[in-house]
Amino acid sequence: MPRTVAVRLLLLGPPGSGKGTQGPRLADHCGVPHLSSGELLRAQVKAGTELGRRVASALGRGDLVPDELIVALMDEALTGPGSPEGYVLDGFPRTRAQARAAEDLLARTGGLDAAVHLELPDDVVRRRLAGRAAQEDRSDDDAAVVEHRLRIYHAETEPLLDYYRRRGVLVAVDATPPPDEVTASVVAAVDRRVREREVRQPGAGR
Repeated sequence: MPRTVAVRLLLLGPPGSGKGTQGPRLADHCGVPHLSSGELLRAQVKAGTELGRRVASALGRGDLVPDELIVALMDEALTGPGSPEGYVLDGFPRTRAQARAAEDLLARTGGLDAAVHLELPDDVVRRRLAGRAAQEDRSDDDAAVVEHRLRIYHAETEPLLDYYRRRGVLVAVDATPPPDEVTASVVAAVDRRVREREVRQPGAGR
């Protein structure tokens, strides 16, 4: 659909909820880049940068990357040279401390239109990641690591749902159906939010 404003979105969800699938699709629909903190970090590890060396062990264990490192990485991606006006963020923020840092960072880029929560029960998370581990070489999909990641998600990331709900930007979508159905639900929910914003800000341009 035609855009008169840059769209700024955040994806939240447990491991295996489909952020890596839905993020690029949603970004393509909205005409903005998909910024995955996980992909950006893995690229740093592959390139052997200083940041990559500092986060490699944390990624392998399924731990969260230290807040100051991920905030610095995303600050560069969002506000550095050539940074986008709109975006779909995937994997950042993941803790309350990151969310507080992100609030100032995202405000400088215009603020969020929506935080999209891909809802998925733990038992489905386990089944999905077990299947992914059998097909891909992902150390963070090992069964023990998955349980560790789920514990971290519930303790550190899940509280962000209330954080964004109180700010009036949380949009919940059931992530259990097939990916195409989830995409349709996400797109419909986001389009409603963007239309509401365009009504509130007529004539706003990129």
